[in-house]
Amino acid sequence: MHTSTVRTLLVRGMIAGVVAGLLAFALAYVVGEPSIDSSIALEESQSAPAHEHGDAAPASAEEEEELVTRPVQSTFGLATGVLVYGVALGGIASLAFALCLGRVGRLRPRATAALVAGAAFTTVYLVPFLKYPATPPAVGNPDTIGKRTTLFFLMIVLSVLVAVVAVIAGRRLAPKLGNWNATVAAGGGYVVVMAVACLLLPANSDAVKETFPAALLWEFRLASLAVQVLLWTAFGLIFGALAERVLRPADDRFTGRDPEARTEASAARTG
Repeated sequence: MHTSTVRTLLVRGMIAGVVAGLLAFALAYVVGEPSIDSSIALEESQSAPAHEHGDAAPASAEEEEELVTRPVQSTFGLATGVLVYGVALGGIASLAFALCLGRVGRLRPRATAALVAGAAFTTVYLVPFLKYPATPPAVGNPDTIGKRTTLFFLMIVLSVLVAVVAVIAGRRLAPKLGNWNATVAAGGGYVVVMAVACLLLPANSDAVKETFPAALLWEFRLASLAVQVLLWTAFGLIFGALAERVLRPADDRFTGRDPEARTEASAARTG
């Protein structure tokens, strides 16, 4: 694949990431922000009695003015974070698409884009989420935020590395076992290794207080999962369509025909 084509796919991937990020932002604002507001309100209501029993000096120290207000966090801040996330992962996924195209069977660009998006969602979010599920802000022990963040990113890095090794192993096993059996073996190896990693890595036992409502926690985690599902589904569909147009031959783009249809028509005329 030419460098210019890869560059074009990278730009298309970033564009698809922006559009997918906008859709994810809309969903996060509608279904995710209410649970965050409820979590913050609950945390503030539980900490209020402790302030009432303290003296005036500690209370005034804690009542510092927020640098970024909650309305700004839930709108502009959320939109910025989701869009940056979408653009970055869209660019990385488009490069992975360029690497995988033609190397994972005879799949069309749309199917390859869907496969890459599904694999990225699984390795980058779903598997780490199963071990370290998302928790609302203002919940849990603030002293363990650094530890929890490190463990989550460690899980992401481990999941991606094991997935890359599984793909390489599957390609090397394919000549001996066949594509289907090699794919099953590689996928099974990934599941086994990640299951062992989940058992060995420490749990976030202090991430959520025991008094925190389970229904609210479940609502927040479902919203987080839904946002990621929408983000990667939208990216796969949008980028697949854009990549199909980029990789389609020029004469097919002008005539609007599929390569298969043009080939069958040409064979019929010559026959």
